[in-house]
Amino acid sequence: MILTNKLGITDQIELAKAEEKVSKQKAKQLFDSGDINKVEVGKFSGLAFIHGYLFEDIYDFAGKIRDVNIAKGDFRFAPLMYLEASLKHIDAMPQSTFDEIIEKYVEMNVAHPFREGNGRTTRIWLDLMLKKEIRQVVDWNRVDKEEYLSAMQRSPVKDLEIKVLLKQALTDQINDRALFMKGIDVSYYYEGYSEFKTEEL
Repeated sequence: MILTNKLGITDQIELAKAEEKVSKQKAKQLFDSGDINKVEVGKFSGLAFIHGYLFEDIYDFAGKIRDVNIAKGDFRFAPLMYLEASLKHIDAMPQSTFDEIIEKYVEMNVAHPFREGNGRTTRIWLDLMLKKEIRQVVDWNRVDKEEYLSAMQRSPVKDLEIKVLLKQALTDQINDRALFMKGIDVSYYYEGYSEFKTEEL
């Protein structure tokens, strides 16, 4: 099923390309304009701001809580009827240590508040928490795609694996522009988007 979009695209491959290009341009703008500093760190409102920023030129639902139930493979994300309560719970979760931040990130992944673009948005949100609270960010180039995806899949049951994986990839280069841009590319690659380089858009 092709998502209804503002670009009037009806071909899945064309839409994927356009979505990647436009939202990577917006990710670059988010950093370069300093708008990234407006994000409310660790709050759903901050996540919605990032999502809206990345996808507002493509989808009407950008930055808005989904109105459908969604699943990936066998895994069902938070049911619609519990989603708002779940987001309030996540907002209230502590975020002062690495472990607490990853636990919060795992919970937000289970909530999956948007129709599309959750992973890419939430990874930026995660880095902003790490940056603010422990003065580090993830160097996503050092996180293998398959290891990351399988660790995230298991994280609702056991989060040790994702904690170990991300901890060994931490860096204190928290304001490094090149690291941010490469991180966006890796984040998109996890989701199957690798047509464009953020830096070149």
